[in-house]
Amino acid sequence: MGDLGVGFRYLMNGQRWALSHGKTFGLGLLPGLITLVVYAAALVALAFGADDLIAWATPFADGWGSPWLGLFRGFLTAVLFALGLMLAVITFTSVTLLVGSPFYDAVSERVDASIDGNVPTSGRSFWYDLWVSTRDSLRILVRAAIWGVLLFALGFIPVVGQTAIPVAGFFVTGFFLTEELASVALARRDVDLRGRLTLLRSRRMLAWGFGVPLALAYVIPFVAVFLMPGAVAGATLLSRDLLGEPTAPTADAVPGAGEAAPAGLAKPRPTPRPSADRP
Repeated sequence: MGDLGVGFRYLMNGQRWALSHGKTFGLGLLPGLITLVVYAAALVALAFGADDLIAWATPFADGWGSPWLGLFRGFLTAVLFALGLMLAVITFTSVTLLVGSPFYDAVSERVDASIDGNVPTSGRSFWYDLWVSTRDSLRILVRAAIWGVLLFALGFIPVVGQTAIPVAGFFVTGFFLTEELASVALARRDVDLRGRLTLLRSRRMLAWGFGVPLALAYVIPFVAVFLMPGAVAGATLLSRDLLGEPTAPTADAVPGAGEAAPAGLAKPRPTPRPSADRP
């Protein structure tokens, strides 16, 4: 259970780092704002069209009497919107990271430099890295969609579908959010998608402690935009922990690379570094 607190501390220290770098923080809001406008329009369209979509998908219920028809379709409409919101939260991070890729890479590199002066790079071209990031994001989206469909189906179970399933949805969302954000730092270390998932599954509590509070915060309009720069910074700390690298400044830290760098974190737990071709 201690990893839950460590993951949450990384999230908070990442936000503290971002707020202490005002200019960097300000520039980091632009990709999120662009993505937010697009997603807000999509969610509004879903909210207005969900009733018609559910009515079209359930013609067998047309003859049901009141109040069962309204209750049944109202429940399905709410579940559909919740599913859309879950996918929006997960994919918002992916799309924002793609839109602001150069900026968020710079944030992650500055956090690395502020700790031990070591700034790993993939050695690949920007366009190749962008392609890999896009491909991995699509793979994560497919995984998230499968979980979304499963949770949607389980939502039909009485009582459980209205209590435990929404909670499970936030845990699933939090895990995938953590993977997306940690990919910025881990991809620079040549840890591929399979390796990233293996690392996070070995420390699920750590991933949930970081990602679940973030997923809950992302439900509030505009909050995701302001949390993105700090979330990337915090995920860099989490990534270093997963790989057994220091998460507090050492004697080799680059002066000025990360003024007010996050400190006071728990000692990292050594974890074997997965190779790109080994799960």
